[in-house]
Amino acid sequence: MSLLTALEQGVLTLTLNRPHKRNALNAATIGALHHELRRAELDPGVRAVAIRGAGKDFCAGADLEELLASADRDPAENESAALQLGQVFLAMRELPKPVVAIVQGRALAGGAGLATACDIVLMAQTAQMGYPEIQRGFVPAMVMTMLRRLVGERLAFDLVTTGRVLTAAQAVEAGLASRVIADAEFDAAAGALVAQLASTSASALALTKRLLYQLDGRSFADGITLGARVNALARAHPDFKTAVGAFLKK
Repeated sequence: MSLLTALEQGVLTLTLNRPHKRNALNAATIGALHHELRRAELDPGVRAVAIRGAGKDFCAGADLEELLASADRDPAENESAALQLGQVFLAMRELPKPVVAIVQGRALAGGAGLATACDIVLMAQTAQMGYPEIQRGFVPAMVMTMLRRLVGERLAFDLVTTGRVLTAAQAVEAGLASRVIADAEFDAAAGALVAQLASTSASALALTKRLLYQLDGRSFADGITLGARVNALARAHPDFKTAVGAFLKK
């Protein structure tokens, strides 16, 4: 199977399982990712999602053999195929549960795009991230929407036109990753963070994630108004009453 799934204590772990191909994304893997993300949305037992790669690398990008085979196909057919990965990015954004990329080794091209689409990106100290598609005569097209939001126009242009690969520390500095963790502590620390998210109020997480992404493109005043609306929704939820009541009793 190109994608392994495991659900434990509220954490759904999706493991890209093509280590012989550096976990390159083929159509089967992309389809499986989309299916599992949609299933996670409907499963109350899933509180958080972790995406990682089997073996040494997170993901080297698209399967080049499969990509090359598509070169002579009709553009409409290729656009439809590209949107399959785009639908994965959208599903991750729309999922009312946190999605965490656990990046070891290399996250390149579409693999970097997959990590970039996650809500939190944890990188091992020796991990690398980059968008080197242009070096293969290709374009990191869909990821640009995320890159411009995360790092700004100037740096995004640099990254996609040079294809330079960033260290984990550089990725954090650029705003592409959340944290760098020492290799020896990586698995334990990543597991602890995802477990923490899974134990957090599901309603508070869902409202927080939705509000954060809905603020994109809004004016300051509209953002404050929307924030007040979400604030009111959060106060009315039983999770809020239980958590605050327990805190006050300490």
